[in-house]
Amino acid sequence: MSTDKHRATAAAILPLVGGPDNIDSVTHCMTRLRIALRDRSLVRDEALRAVPGVLGTVEDDTYQIVLGPGTVARVTPEFEALVEEGRTAARAAAGPAPADAGPAGPRPAVTADELAAQGAALKEARKERNATPFKLLLRRIANVFVPLIPALIGCGIIAGLNGLLANLGRLPSVVPALAAIASGFMSLIAVFVGHNTAKEFGGTPVIGGAVAAIIVFPGVAKLTVFGTELRPGQGGVLGALAAALLAVYVEKWCRTWVPEALDVLVTPTLTVLVSGLATLYGLMFLAGEASAAIGAFADGLLSTGGAFAGLVLGGLFLPLVMLGLHQALIPIHTTLIEQSGHTVLLPILAMAGAGQVGAAIAVYCRLPRNGSLRATIKSALPAGFLGIGEPLIYGVSLPLGRPFVTACVGGAAGGAFVGLFNQLGVSFGSTAIGPSGWALFPLLDGTSGLGTTVAIYAGGLLVGYLAGFAATYFFGFTQQMLTDLDTGPDPTPPAPATPTDPADPAKTPALT
Repeated sequence: MSTDKHRATAAAILPLVGGPDNIDSVTHCMTRLRIALRDRSLVRDEALRAVPGVLGTVEDDTYQIVLGPGTVARVTPEFEALVEEGRTAARAAAGPAPADAGPAGPRPAVTADELAAQGAALKEARKERNATPFKLLLRRIANVFVPLIPALIGCGIIAGLNGLLANLGRLPSVVPALAAIASGFMSLIAVFVGHNTAKEFGGTPVIGGAVAAIIVFPGVAKLTVFGTELRPGQGGVLGALAAALLAVYVEKWCRTWVPEALDVLVTPTLTVLVSGLATLYGLMFLAGEASAAIGAFADGLLSTGGAFAGLVLGGLFLPLVMLGLHQALIPIHTTLIEQSGHTVLLPILAMAGAGQVGAAIAVYCRLPRNGSLRATIKSALPAGFLGIGEPLIYGVSLPLGRPFVTACVGGAAGGAFVGLFNQLGVSFGSTAIGPSGWALFPLLDGTSGLGTTVAIYAGGLLVGYLAGFAATYFFGFTQQMLTDLDTGPDPTPPAPATPTDPADPAKTPALT
């Protein structure tokens, strides 16, 4: 009955703040439901304040509806669920996107606009296919880590600069300061993961962070679990993810029976206590074993079968992206960075983008009369070189079909090149996730020196470009595709003939 009351409160509030389409984000504090609005003018303040259970409204950086302690924690998830239900209903009412050809069976288009429309339909269809419970879980886990990427990038670049200065023996007084700046975030990354996990899965973010903070607390070294002493940081981001997720479920369970008047005292206390004990006496150990297994597997995979592993990883990454399964790699990358300072997988996976760029250049060369498509490629290539491949994927290769497959061939070749050097003992990786292509150069770190690392990664990109170009140029088009796509005026039409005037030699065309 209590749930029905809180849902009724949320249902009464939603239309008075402009409906689902007027909501950018939803969160709550101790007493207030905080809503980021798209259009403030759609809010009906007086009607809101008259809703039973609403104690008032506050205008700030977000629109705040005062509901009181305990109540707000119960109304917020109901409100979020109603927002999502409203958006889903609106999409369903709009009807499905038009179906079109996929990678296995392209239906050529003539203009870039038509290809872009096909790409948008394929992208929408991919979202529909990715709406399975498993893929939705992967997406939510990715949402935990994606907000951390800017800090990972910044600290990763500073760590690279610090290593360079240390190797060169320059500015010795600055090196310790840079080390502290680069390492501070990584030493506490478990806390941020816990905070984001609770926020993503509907708990109180600071409680998720508090439970995850247990993992990095130095005092855990005094505890012995399963016959071994715990280590501060044991379990890392995987342990933090599990601990905060457990805290979310404990918190929700508490709210089903704790009276609202006692909620602010009892719920956080029980949540931190139960989840904390489970973290110390189980999750840290299990997550530590899982993290060690991930690191050992990645190192063993590349040291013993690097070339083949690189070929498979580089060649399949674009299809993984299309299936939404690449999101499962984000916590693996973060675990590897936490363990060794870099992820050896990312430079190999980045080769998929190189194959995509090479394929796009080949399409540009094979369709000299299709001005609109060539213009699209020219505008998207700079982003492609920097590792942002979506404009090329959805605007060019995927709607065409065969060039998407040949782009994967280029990625496989580049991945095999980088993997081979890992197999030969030249191991390197990226100190952060997110960037790719040329943008990955400042984040490279390895055991064989910066010059060797940069040279191998650059060589992999070059192999990916060339293999993607060659595969697409020679095998990316059928004759029918060329007939349908390579249409339009010649790119450089001949100049009109100049009339001959014998009386004026300047008007007589020169013979060449």
